[in-house]
Amino acid sequence: MTEKPHENALLNAWWATLGWRGNAPAILDPRGELLRTFFEIEIEALKIVRMLDHIPAGSVVAVQLGNGERWPEVLLALWRRGLVPLPLGDHLDDTEMAVTLGTFRAAALMTNVSGAMIVHQRPVPPGAHLWGGHAPHLLKLTSGTTSAPRAIRFRAAQLVADGEQICRGMGLTEHDLNYGVIPFSHSYGFSSIIVPLLTHGVAFVATRDRMPRAVLDGLAATGATVFPGTPVFFQKFAAMAQLPELPALRLCISAGAPLPKSDAGMFSAKFGRKIHVFYGSSECGGISYDATEGRLYQDGYVGTPLPGVELEHESDEPGPIVVRSPAVGDGYFPAADDAVLGGGSFVPGDLIQRTARGLYLTGRTSDIINVAGRKLNPLEVEARLAECPGVVQAVVFGVPSAHRGEEPVACVVGDDLDEARVLRFCQQTLSPWQTPRAVWLVDEIPATERGKINRRDLAARYLARAPPGA
Repeated sequence: MTEKPHENALLNAWWATLGWRGNAPAILDPRGELLRTFFEIEIEALKIVRMLDHIPAGSVVAVQLGNGERWPEVLLALWRRGLVPLPLGDHLDDTEMAVTLGTFRAAALMTNVSGAMIVHQRPVPPGAHLWGGHAPHLLKLTSGTTSAPRAIRFRAAQLVADGEQICRGMGLTEHDLNYGVIPFSHSYGFSSIIVPLLTHGVAFVATRDRMPRAVLDGLAATGATVFPGTPVFFQKFAAMAQLPELPALRLCISAGAPLPKSDAGMFSAKFGRKIHVFYGSSECGGISYDATEGRLYQDGYVGTPLPGVELEHESDEPGPIVVRSPAVGDGYFPAADDAVLGGGSFVPGDLIQRTARGLYLTGRTSDIINVAGRKLNPLEVEARLAECPGVVQAVVFGVPSAHRGEEPVACVVGDDLDEARVLRFCQQTLSPWQTPRAVWLVDEIPATERGKINRRDLAARYLARAPPGA
């Protein structure tokens, strides 16, 4: 099946994939049952195109499908009609959904109800005037540094470049089967699972079940060869008993949040496999990857730049980097920030140390705690807390202080711990100004669906529960 060359590079890449993958399995369910061949994705996309005739080209169409098999066909249909997909996760509540749809003037919302595609049209003017020129091919939603929603504008060629860099760097081929448990609506899942299927013919398993036992059973049943996950999955896997055999699984990838070396070591000891750390950002896709097979884990290590990615770093000390690659997005929408993103470069909010071995994440500029004029990196305190007997996990954040500007607080998960004992350990091993003013003991530290821990959210929760004057 052939099509005339299209200005959308993803459609061209898809038609090339279709030509040589055709009747091959493309999407499986967690039991290993076939959901779509590559040809069937194309047929379903053509059906959906007819549902979109009433939406003006250039309009934004929000897509909320969970981790279902219909993502590729919906995206292909939208691109054929010249529409701009805005992938949305299932985590949005009604208020967040209304604000998001309004902010991006979405002309429609596409959902999947009991297997039927529904196009919920919205009363907004034609969308082409939003762009002041050519419409983007995709909007990636990102929270940014404020609570207001904003997105990153991408052209299809940038998404194709990201897929190429990831497949080359990780060695993904048409012989692999991706296990799709990370959200397809998020940049990590979109770039690591959806795009490789479209551009490189890498099949995937579509699953909505994120329970660790179900994931392991799905990996065994499907014979998946690649598992892109987040640190919490590997932590849970390592703590489980009665593990299934996973002879086909050749590649485990962790991204979305820092991978503690203790969790990585426990997983490798139990499963006999390396966890390969992947570092990227919504604004530019993949940045670096640990392709080595050695199992000597180091906290913060995120490998070396992916093929095609160039980094600028001014010194050997931790600091910001500038990412340049063909995958970098065009800018934010609706509010631009040219100093951070634009012109083929992106400046992440992370602090990076570059060494002969590779890159190390040492924190985020927004996480630095200002203690009476001194800059405290919470990762330094967390590293020391990890050495405290009984501490399983620790996250440090800043809270307002009338006398010192900010003070650190430690949120800790552990076995048989009390606040006084943890504070004594900190006082013995940290400088007074680095020592947390309080230790907040919890059963579990909440993470987002992307596997990230939000320090600002933790600080707000802590202050809401702390008694006045504490």
